[in-house]
Amino acid sequence: MKNKLISYFLQGLLYIAPITIVIYIIYAIFTFMDGILQNFFVDLFGTKIPGLGLLILVLFIIFVGFLGKTIIADPLKKLFKNIIEKIPPLKFVYAAFDDIIAAFVGKEKRFNKPVLVKINKESEIEKLGFITEENLDFLEDENKVAVYFPHSYNFSGELFIVPKSNVRSINVKSSEMMKFIVSAGLTEISKGKETDI
Repeated sequence: MKNKLISYFLQGLLYIAPITIVIYIIYAIFTFMDGILQNFFVDLFGTKIPGLGLLILVLFIIFVGFLGKTIIADPLKKLFKNIIEKIPPLKFVYAAFDDIIAAFVGKEKRFNKPVLVKINKESEIEKLGFITEENLDFLEDENKVAVYFPHSYNFSGELFIVPKSNVRSINVKSSEMMKFIVSAGLTEISKGKETDI
């Protein structure tokens, strides 16, 4: 029991310490800047400006974020990418992973065409997915499309090549559809029209 309490205490410290340190640093910077600036403005103009320390603190945090992004994060990202490029197996995995992330959150989102696909013509079983590619010239079959089927309770899925005649687009937000599939149908989704591809 004693060991468990010590373990919980240390775990609690691990959770609280980073938040407390960040709050303390922000408070210390605010107090320091507010004190210096208020004294400066009192000496210069004979008056205090309410909220000046807070404004300077926000601008300082934005400036630190800018420096972190331009001077630290971007160069490190480029260095990491250069190292990956020189190792073929890692390059392949990284490129695939990068494409998946870009498909979800990049400028050109790929999971934006939710569809309902009839898996087997002899049964009424259908699957929800997203069209990721309509131009499959390399297969020399213009009647097929690539559909990605995410797995429920998992960040994985399968890519199927299916006949266009088996695919119906669904008029719902793609983000709602993704949540619906990943949650195994537990989240609600607003109704929309279904149309053939």
